[in-house]
Amino acid sequence: MFVIYTVDLISLIESHDLSAHLYADDTQVHGSCRPAGVVPFSKELTSCVDETSGWMKSNRLQSNPDKAELLWCATYRRHHQLPTTALLIDRAAVNTAKSVRDLGIYIDSDLIMRMHVKRTVSYCFAALRQLRQIRRSVPPATFQSLVVTLMLSRLDNGNAVLIGLLAYLVRCLQSVLNAAARLIYHMRSAYHITDALASLHWLRVPERIEYKVAVLTYKVLHGSAPW
Repeated sequence: MFVIYTVDLISLIESHDLSAHLYADDTQVHGSCRPAGVVPFSKELTSCVDETSGWMKSNRLQSNPDKAELLWCATYRRHHQLPTTALLIDRAAVNTAKSVRDLGIYIDSDLIMRMHVKRTVSYCFAALRQLRQIRRSVPPATFQSLVVTLMLSRLDNGNAVLIGLLAYLVRCLQSVLNAAARLIYHMRSAYHITDALASLHWLRVPERIEYKVAVLTYKVLHGSAPW
């Protein structure tokens, strides 16, 4: 068994005034700068990536530029100030992406979370279409459990990052929740959904997001938050 400690790698990244986030075999480097400092920040980031790649090679590790992603985040009005040149990793050019996936969460360059909502809604409606086909073949209690497992778990995954989400994106997520409740109770789309959600003890999407943030905040304050 070959065991390697990554403390030196973290120290190397931090020496460039950047931050590191390591998860399994995934290494993330991130930092921030003012719009006027984009060019020197890009050079510092390139230098950090080169040294990181060299550290990996010296420790019998190999970076995978084919899976590397580069994301610049800024408001829509600042996008024209962001660099468009590719970043070189092991002599391979990594182009700037409009969105990246981080532990199941899709992050847009403008941080609106539009892609995450789009992917979540698409997955949930696909799951509901499959569940509709077996609705008459299983008991109601079992069917409700399947909906919660396959759909609500995906809807709530990482939803703490959606705090402050734009209203039209919240409505997109709420449409999934409404469709699931109507499917369970065999309701038509014209029927009001409030009583069905109350009967299922389901919070609406904004309240689900606020509840998740409140739970995480409580755990942080009481020392029981995940590392």
